[in-house]
Amino acid sequence: MNAETIEIEKEHILTGTGHSSKGNQLKWEADGYWYKADAFGFESLSEIVVTRLLQYSNIENFVEYEPVTIIYKGKSYRGCKSRNFRGEKEELVTLERLSRQYTGFSLAKELGRISDVKQRILYTTELIENVTGLGGFGKYLTQMLEIDAFFLNEDRHTNNIALLYHSEKKEYGFCPFFDMGLSLFSDTREAYPIKKDFEECRNIIEAKPFSRDFDEQTDAAEELFGSSLKFHLSHKALTDILKEVKTFYKEEEIKRVENILRNQMRKYRYMFTL
Repeated sequence: MNAETIEIEKEHILTGTGHSSKGNQLKWEADGYWYKADAFGFESLSEIVVTRLLQYSNIENFVEYEPVTIIYKGKSYRGCKSRNFRGEKEELVTLERLSRQYTGFSLAKELGRISDVKQRILYTTELIENVTGLGGFGKYLTQMLEIDAFFLNEDRHTNNIALLYHSEKKEYGFCPFFDMGLSLFSDTREAYPIKKDFEECRNIIEAKPFSRDFDEQTDAAEELFGSSLKFHLSHKALTDILKEVKTFYKEEEIKRVENILRNQMRKYRYMFTL
């Protein structure tokens, strides 16, 4: 796998907290691609590995990421790039924005008023299907929660679940699954220092947005809409995937990712067909 080097000018940088619960990240759009620089640890490695593993699954609609080296203000950053999946007339509309627009209330706050996890998921599904006319949102949401549980994505707040809106057709559609950078304990700067072992990290990580527990919200969604995510992945295939990216990342980072994924493969055996 080759990683291109790209230099970006200051005026093209976009920073903000709108789609991350952790803070600012250098990111920009150019020539039909989105570029993101690592800010907390090895987010780009997480994006790339999730991409590679989803290629061995029954999930068809997901964003693919590739490694890049970013030069900004004379400094070199690790990062990743992905194609802009929005069409010319399409915009990204978050669930939080939809809720505020059509109900006048924050979805995150409304969910906080509902004590039962299953009811939170039902409330969200019914709201989105009623507002957008989209069928099958429950299955889509379940797949997302299954992916988050397997990869330990801690950043799935209500501003990080979105739909596509076509302004000309006045129609909503499903987004490909994207933005998995805060998975696999990638935040080694603050939350999960590289020396922390798997169990220490697993004990402090919190899921979003329906429960702080990954399994609780995934189980609730699967009870409502059925299990969906299936991998066709062997341990050898996982080893080969990690070999592809080892030249861009530290050995200790690769080892952390491998250890997490092997633990998750054992835990979620029902997601595997091999």
